[in-house]
Amino acid sequence: MKALPLLASGICALAFTAGAAAQTVRPVISELGNPAKGRVEYVNDGDTPLNVVLEAKSFTVSETGSVDYRPLDPSIHLKLSATSFRIQPKQSYYVFYEASTTPNPNWFVIYASFSGFAFRTAQGMNVRLQLPHTVYLLPKEKPEKADVRVVRAELDEAHDKVLLEVENTGNNFGRVLQTQLANGKKKQEAPGFPIFPHSKRMLEVPLDAKSVKDAFPTDVSLQFENFKVEEKLQIKPNSNLELASATPAASAQSGEKH
Repeated sequence: MKALPLLASGICALAFTAGAAAQTVRPVISELGNPAKGRVEYVNDGDTPLNVVLEAKSFTVSETGSVDYRPLDPSIHLKLSATSFRIQPKQSYYVFYEASTTPNPNWFVIYASFSGFAFRTAQGMNVRLQLPHTVYLLPKEKPEKADVRVVRAELDEAHDKVLLEVENTGNNFGRVLQTQLANGKKKQEAPGFPIFPHSKRMLEVPLDAKSVKDAFPTDVSLQFENFKVEEKLQIKPNSNLELASATPAASAQSGEKH
């Protein structure tokens, strides 16, 4: 993942991005079994040697997708092959890890803090770039179609968007691989999203200009790995789906989740 917030001496320097896109973490997300063995590649495509420090954190995701980080839960056992290292210019560094957890499923993020950049912000502060590698420790069981229901699927014509509320009533972590809005053969695709056990996910999907010009969508489909959930859109221009007021709904201990 690239172009996450730059931290300059603890101060967020969002306006300063020059040179920051040369650092990469891959993969960004790993969905593994429990226990698990994984590997992360840290890439320095810049011209300056960089220092990297790793820190693992647990996190909670709200119904609207906002993330709240906290110290790594004691129930997650993580062993890293390195917690700090130096990457030479145009080089990569691999970190291997072993992880296990109870309860199952569970999830955490390994944040890599890159420092040692030759440049500074306009205010003269040193730059530190943080990039995540997110790990999901999952059982073999996957969510079933009966576990997922679309609580609300509304077309907000006044604001050219679709409002969705999806609930996972089962015990297993799921991921919507693709969201698709359709009107006959006309389709608009939107990104997927994770949905945690016994939790809801609420999101807004802006309609592209072509969709609005031709015809509003009438259906929504959510593509999971092994099944698809489809729903007709209800036209409610004055929808009362208040995304901004949603409360956190994904803590590892309670069985929910980024």
